[in-house]
Amino acid sequence: MQPQIRLGRIFGIEIGLHYSWLVIAVLIATSLAGHFSEANPDWEATTIWTLSITTALLFFVAIILHELAHAAVARLRGLPVRSITLFALGGVAQMGREAADGKTGFWLGIAGPLMSALIGALCLGIAWMLGWTFVVEPSTPIIAMLVWLGYINLGLAIFNMVPGFPMDGGRVFRAVIWWITGNAARATRTAAATGQVIGYAFILLGVLRFFGGAGISGLWMAFIGWFLLSAAQATTAQAEFTETLRDVRVADLMTRDCTPVDGNTNLQTFVHEYLLRMGRRCFLIVEKGKVIGLVTINEVKPIPQARWPFTTVYDVMIPLERLRTVTPQTPVTEALEIIGRENIHQLPVVSDGHLEGMISRDQIMNQLLTRAELKM
Repeated sequence: MQPQIRLGRIFGIEIGLHYSWLVIAVLIATSLAGHFSEANPDWEATTIWTLSITTALLFFVAIILHELAHAAVARLRGLPVRSITLFALGGVAQMGREAADGKTGFWLGIAGPLMSALIGALCLGIAWMLGWTFVVEPSTPIIAMLVWLGYINLGLAIFNMVPGFPMDGGRVFRAVIWWITGNAARATRTAAATGQVIGYAFILLGVLRFFGGAGISGLWMAFIGWFLLSAAQATTAQAEFTETLRDVRVADLMTRDCTPVDGNTNLQTFVHEYLLRMGRRCFLIVEKGKVIGLVTINEVKPIPQARWPFTTVYDVMIPLERLRTVTPQTPVTEALEIIGRENIHQLPVVSDGHLEGMISRDQIMNQLLTRAELKM
């Protein structure tokens, strides 16, 4: 999930919001205002709303800390972390690649819930030191905020340990199966199947609660179930895809006849003589027999058509040293992961500093469709 509102960076990790977060933030603040108002009718409206908004913001800070715990473990295990995005159901840390072994997967999965549990216990501990007891309603706004944050973070830790992929508990469950069986694909399928069962159970329970008088809370539970079900089904499809192309390397699919283009060619000629006539999207710029860059339709689109006759391919090309590349022996699944992560259509295939060919998203998907038709 890509961040749609960027907030900044923490330890080099981009922190952002998905638009759905704005809706849930308003709902949480409103719900807190109602809760605090009902529990403390003598508090002023200004106090209640200030407390509610502050508590909601701190809750989302706690979610960021939850995701940063995942990120910290990922970095310790050599996995790159690109961003953390807050959305309607919490947060997600986007990593450059998946865990390479069950042990890493276990610690990646459990780090977030452990952080949430620690935050919850810390909040309740501070509230207790300020005079709160478990059987008494909080008497001051600060204690009320700490108690709510304590309980919600403990609840978050417990909920996230539900053993269904892609929940943290599902990742821990997958890691345990992976460690026992030594088969990552089997572990993923098992954890995802469990996630689908849990998703259906949440949907059913939510619908029953809604018609039983629970109102919006029942619909919310059904929505969570739908999210879990969709994510688990997507994970199952991804696992099947990975298994299908497990032994396929980039060298098996790449195109070796890369069409060169003179860098001095203006974009007007390039579009009409190359892009439109040849039907290809990617071309190489060669100088003195050496490839120095690459140009695709994506580099042409930002240039106004009126400027095409006065803009050369050199002006818009991507230098070879700036390109994300793969080798002929790179697994096709890894190449497709890079293509999706970098939001590009193709990758240069380089070996010993020489360009061997190109691998594209279409080539990989066509291979997948052919294998599916042949039931391979």
